[in-house]
Amino acid sequence: MFNKITNNLWLILLAIVITTLSLIFTNTLVRELAKEEQKKIEVWAEATEQIANGEFSEFAFEIIKKNTNIPVLVVDTNYNLISSRNFKEPPTNVDEFYKKQIEKLKQNSPIIITLDEDEKQYIFYDNSFLLKKLAIYPYVQFIMIAIFLLLVIWVLTTNKRSEQNKVWVGLSKETAHQLGTPISSLLAWNEILKQSYPEDNTIEEIDKDINRLTIIAERFSKIGSEPELKSENIETITKEVMEYMSHRTSSKIKYSYTSNTLDSNTLLNKSLYTWVLENICKNAIDAMNGSGNLDFRIFDTDSHIITEIKDSGKGIERQNYKKIFEPGYTTKSRGWGLGLSLAKRIIVEYHKGKIFVKNSEINVGTTIRIEIPRKTLKNNK
Repeated sequence: MFNKITNNLWLILLAIVITTLSLIFTNTLVRELAKEEQKKIEVWAEATEQIANGEFSEFAFEIIKKNTNIPVLVVDTNYNLISSRNFKEPPTNVDEFYKKQIEKLKQNSPIIITLDEDEKQYIFYDNSFLLKKLAIYPYVQFIMIAIFLLLVIWVLTTNKRSEQNKVWVGLSKETAHQLGTPISSLLAWNEILKQSYPEDNTIEEIDKDINRLTIIAERFSKIGSEPELKSENIETITKEVMEYMSHRTSSKIKYSYTSNTLDSNTLLNKSLYTWVLENICKNAIDAMNGSGNLDFRIFDTDSHIITEIKDSGKGIERQNYKKIFEPGYTTKSRGWGLGLSLAKRIIVEYHKGKIFVKNSEINVGTTIRIEIPRKTLKNNK
């Protein structure tokens, strides 16, 4: 995760360096071109002054004719337009157009030419269209580089996620495959035990645990494939999980349950959703060191059925609220840190819901919230 962030930062830094250098170079070039254009206009003004004063010169005419890109306005002392050059005139309201141009260019100091009898004219000029385009080029370049970088980061992230998904699927299916053989053997041996000791209640408990192993193998086999969603009752599933966990955890764990919903039916994959609840419960029990309170609360909105699971454990620091759902993150000396990341995958990708830490306080406890969209067979898309 750290390497991924570092690589992205290097890419962003590279883009900033390229853009900054381009901006410095282009701004320097723009200033130099602006000076060149000013010199050209000053020469053009001298030629105009000569011709206006009757000093006919073929060279002066040539200078005036060669200005084909710098917009120029010649006005009298009352700012009435005398002539213009290199402006793209609109098809209508030409006078109004030039009035606006004069007002805009009046902000700059004009070149003053003096005619006979001390009559004066003002020459205003604007940057050429090429110079204007060149000035905005670095910003366009920055936007293009930013888009390119975002695209590269998105592709790298997508490829990384795709690789992770393949590992997830391969690991899950291989686990299901490896569990299949011993489970089959256990089923056979348990049937032999039933025939040999039909009155032994222990065999019934063994049967339950073998069924549980079968369910676990089935869950692993479903990772990576589109799960089948059926209409299920979240309250019923939650109570079943509570009952199962209460029989397999310390009596020092106190379970409680409240519900404020009239209808908790929605489309679910029961096997996978049960897995999510069990993972959260096991993490909560570990956080409480085998002693504390585990409270389940179910309520609903118009669009979602919400389950909150609150423990009285050691709590989670705020900066780790999202990290606990990342693959490999664990605070325990044993375990792979995959339980909650699998839970998030099941809720978000398979059920289009949300799972997150609602709140947590150190040495007080943590509340995990699950939001499942309310769906039926008719409106499921």
